[in-house]
Amino acid sequence: MEIKFFNSLSRKKETFEPIKPGEVKIYICGVTVYDRCHLGHARGAVNFDVLRNLLKALGLKVTYVKNYTDIDDKIINRAREKGIDPKELTEQMILYHDQDMESLGISPPDFAPKATTHIPEIIGMIEKLIERGYAYQAPEGVFFKVRQFGSYGKLSGKQIDDLIAGARVAVMDQKQDALDFALWKTAKEGEPSWESPWGQGRPGWHIECSAMSRKYLGQPFDIHAGGSDLIFPHHENEIAQSECCFELPFANYWLHNGMIQIDQQKMSKSLGNFALIKDLVEIYHPEVLRFFIISTQYRHSLHFNHEAITSSAEGLDRIYRALFNDGQSPEKAGDTHRTDELETDRIKFYEYLRDDINTPQAIGVLFELTKKLNSARNDPDFSKAVRDCLLELGAVLGILRSDPKKWFLTPRIKNEEQGLVEDEIEALIFKRKTARELKDWSRADQIRDQLLDAGILIEDKDNRTYWKRK
Repeated sequence: MEIKFFNSLSRKKETFEPIKPGEVKIYICGVTVYDRCHLGHARGAVNFDVLRNLLKALGLKVTYVKNYTDIDDKIINRAREKGIDPKELTEQMILYHDQDMESLGISPPDFAPKATTHIPEIIGMIEKLIERGYAYQAPEGVFFKVRQFGSYGKLSGKQIDDLIAGARVAVMDQKQDALDFALWKTAKEGEPSWESPWGQGRPGWHIECSAMSRKYLGQPFDIHAGGSDLIFPHHENEIAQSECCFELPFANYWLHNGMIQIDQQKMSKSLGNFALIKDLVEIYHPEVLRFFIISTQYRHSLHFNHEAITSSAEGLDRIYRALFNDGQSPEKAGDTHRTDELETDRIKFYEYLRDDINTPQAIGVLFELTKKLNSARNDPDFSKAVRDCLLELGAVLGILRSDPKKWFLTPRIKNEEQGLVEDEIEALIFKRKTARELKDWSRADQIRDQLLDAGILIEDKDNRTYWKRK
């Protein structure tokens, strides 16, 4: 059973070999909890949730760690703006983060460590780095000597001499080299701080993930994942400090998801062009959002627009309509037995996912199964087998979790349905048909009135519904 991932460290697709046979240890860089999560955060979370589901479905034991960065300049500044304690802010944002992830069907990690509860581990690492000559103390804190690590840049491909001081790193008079980065920051008045051998202060950003990943996964561990925007400097610095501290490789495989694009720009809070998950789930059904995310392979850019999500909703509707109609199948004995061919579909599905988590191709298998389900209504045995296969494979992708009987009763995309086109009219008629079959007369009447308000007259005749414009 071969699994292949594109390893950012080697810049090529490699066959995955876990350190311990049958077990996989994964660390995901979590969010800095100073604000609500946006769709960019959702993308990595959804794709790596699929990764975990896949590995478990293949019979591997998975330990999955995703951290919270709950001390940072952004947190301190935002708390100051709101006039609240930073801890109060981070606790609220962690709660919101967890709600957002749950809304998208993302399972909680096995461990969700916070930086502020791992200060002893962080201090211990910094002490070792100083002892080994890789770090030094200055008035502003403790800094890592970048040039002491001969392999610096091996993940990002950047050359030390090509890095321009001040472009991506803060320049301080106390640093021995402009490229050196903070492991520990000396406390400033009014900021959260902890006691350390270097006085009151707080950890730098990069050291947090090194300390927490080692505590829960050891070193080296199998997979380190995150957004491609974290490759430099965050992940590069994690490698440097961890490998210098323990003289061991840090992580064997590095997986990075691509960015979400809006108007040819990366979605980000700094650009002000981000869409919050909490707002998106008010407009789009969460499962539609998840389907939209996995419709593009995780390493590629994902272009966000209403038309793309609408297309995803239509694709998901096709599958749910087949599942719903299957429940209406006549009770007739089947005369064909084709369950063996489903094993071929199942094999193809897992082959696509084992090839660098190729979710678009895996979704293609679900559409093939949908066609088979639509053509199997007179064969209950085969119909049930197809349905079971669809739900099994859908669970790996984290979709098809809703009741098909209720899927069409609630809007997947909330908008004003005026000036309806033919597909929209047919979709509303199907919703009404579903409501009537479930004896939800009130909902059926609402849809009829909605069509009437849009200038559409309907007539029920011969077990069908006909429509025309006024």
